Amino acid sequence: MSNALDPITIGVVSISDRASSGTYQDLGLPALRDWLAKAVQNPIAFESRLIPDEKDRISQTLIELTDAGCSLVLTTGGTGPAPRDVTPEATLAVADKEMPGFGEQMRQISLAFVPTAILSRQVAVIRGQTLIINLPGQPKAIAETLEGLKDGEGKPQVHGIFAAVPYCIDLIGGPYLETNDAVCKAFRPKNAQRPRPS
Repeated sequence: MSNALDPITIGVVSISDRASSGTYQDLGLPALRDWLAKAVQNPIAFESRLIPDEKDRISQTLIELTDAGCSLVLTTGGTGPAPRDVTPEATLAVADKEMPGFGEQMRQISLAFVPTAILSRQVAVIRGQTLIINLPGQPKAIAETLEGLKDGEGKPQVHGIFAAVPYCIDLIGGPYLETNDAVCKAFRPKNAQRPRPS
């Protein structure tokens, strides 16, 4: 039996009227890809999309990415209270199950930095065998919510949400993800852990 790392397809979606129209450079997609490339040891195929803040377009994109075999889809942008911020509604519209703990933890992490974190409406859902998570729009906030907060010695003070992502993907029938512990250590119950590839 091979103990090589499973390949994974990850969808990354940046939702912005201005970036998708070329008014300014999108920073969300590079931030997502860079962080995932550091944090995940498995071979990753990225499916990247840059789209405007339009509810039907967002929902359709999420459906396309789940149908294309993405085990994980991360979105950035469109989660505030402004009229054009419709990412959570578009995400919930395609959901089989809502996973409220992800949004709760993201707001908890962001509140350590800014009181306006309570205005964010990120949600996470499962559609079929895909975990879909709405992340904040700023690259710095993306890394903070995924990675969590660490003390001066690098020990977690507040767990980032990505620590729970690999086990969630296990439970919905996706590939087994190995993480780079220096970036974000995945948590699994002992009976769900596999030996690390040599």
